[in-house]
Amino acid sequence: MVPKKVLIYDTTLRDGVQGEEVNFSIQDKLKIVKILDGLGVHYIEGGWPGSNPKDILFFKKAGKLSLKNAKITAFGSTRHKGNNCAHDPNLKAIIDSKTRVVAIFGKSWDFQVKNALRATLNENLKMILETLKWLKSKGLEVIFDAEHFFDGFVNNRGYALKTLKMAQDAGVDNITLCDTNGGILPSQIKDILKEVRKSIKVPLGIHAHNDSGLAVANSIVAVQAGCALVQGTINGYGERCGNANLSSVMPNLKLKLGIDCISDRKLKSLTGVCRDVDGIANFNPDNRQPFVGNSAFAHKGGIHVSAMERDTKTYEHIEPGLVGNSRRFLVSELSGKSAVLSKAKEFNITFRSDAEVKKLLKKVKKLEHLGYQFEGADGSLELLMKKTVGKHRTFFKLKGFRTIIWKDRSGFLKSEAIVKLSVKGKDEITVSEGYGPVEALDTALRKGLNRFYPELKDVSLRDFKVRVVNGTGGTKSRVRVVIESKDKKDTWGTVGVSENIIEASWQALVDSIEYKLLKEE
Repeated sequence: MVPKKVLIYDTTLRDGVQGEEVNFSIQDKLKIVKILDGLGVHYIEGGWPGSNPKDILFFKKAGKLSLKNAKITAFGSTRHKGNNCAHDPNLKAIIDSKTRVVAIFGKSWDFQVKNALRATLNENLKMILETLKWLKSKGLEVIFDAEHFFDGFVNNRGYALKTLKMAQDAGVDNITLCDTNGGILPSQIKDILKEVRKSIKVPLGIHAHNDSGLAVANSIVAVQAGCALVQGTINGYGERCGNANLSSVMPNLKLKLGIDCISDRKLKSLTGVCRDVDGIANFNPDNRQPFVGNSAFAHKGGIHVSAMERDTKTYEHIEPGLVGNSRRFLVSELSGKSAVLSKAKEFNITFRSDAEVKKLLKKVKKLEHLGYQFEGADGSLELLMKKTVGKHRTFFKLKGFRTIIWKDRSGFLKSEAIVKLSVKGKDEITVSEGYGPVEALDTALRKGLNRFYPELKDVSLRDFKVRVVNGTGGTKSRVRVVIESKDKKDTWGTVGVSENIIEASWQALVDSIEYKLLKEE
């Protein structure tokens, strides 16, 4: 029976950090706790108190937070096979963490019991029963994570079910079935849960890994088969290929199945939450991520855009605002009149005639043939449109620039840039150093403009990307530079293309500054 309400259990701070290149400081983890609590998740798994000093300190600090929605949860394992519960170091660390909720994993696959745990099958059952019963005697809410359950069920159904029976007999609050290796198919999930329900009456949960690209699908199918708790991570962080991505699971449950897992109001913050967590993790957001990616509701083909103008349901499965995202129309060599007009409307630009639209399209196609790409460079595209309709003006003129790179005796590489500008009828010559020639050039350019345009002090470089356009040209190939800039309110992208990477960077930098000045004007 499909549950009417599903609890969301976030393990970004524990299972998520097992992913490659995912590292959080204690302060990072505390920031994410507040973000997730604001999103409305029900459980936040903070870590394993018995495994490292950082997690011990985290639980001390997290215990002082005033949370409105989430319960901080400690993670741990069943007692060691040679210990009793009262003297097991891991269990003692969990009690010392002072959390009121604990998730304990135990082996449900006989292969793992024999080869990883190196215990007998009966020893493992006893460890599960005694550990969970002891924790419940301490007044804790206890979730049993049946590790490798689905592989265990496929290989030894009877034993896998016995491990769940031990947890049920111990009085746990939830039994979460884990696809730890991430290799189970949705059809298997459905069939196995049907069998589990015949003997297990405790509320069930699902913990899926994404090694087959099916973690989200398996989580949803598990809910349809009766699971009332879903474990996963924001942005799908996790070991190997990651865990079930909650930013896909939650909107699917809420919007497609009508299941109460998050409020409508909090769902609208989902895109912002995912990008905030990526920012703390120092990752660039995945533009192609479903629901929350920057490209999730981006439309490029002319026929698609034309249809979207009539009804957004033609090429969108939900309204992007429901998850806090927004619709984007892309202008490229594939675009037609509808795409250009939609983009112009977004920029608040009006074309005076069809001739101007055709002129812009011709220019875009010519530039893209040279290697330009405007899909991630809305700032440059808006400037191009304004130039076409006569709404652009020049704020400064370049009289010349020079960059110098040298290595000193210590082997340290240094860069210097000299920029000559004409600004409001006055000549400006500035010199700046930087870690690289582009930074030196950017700093020198801003130095020459800041006293004339103080609003530029709010602008900073957020991202810088370089890509070879025609690789067959070797070191003489054209390169495309895309930079992302931001101020206190907005973020915008600009692009430059040249055989010289410094020239391409200059083009993108100038567009970024002109975009800001036109915006302020």
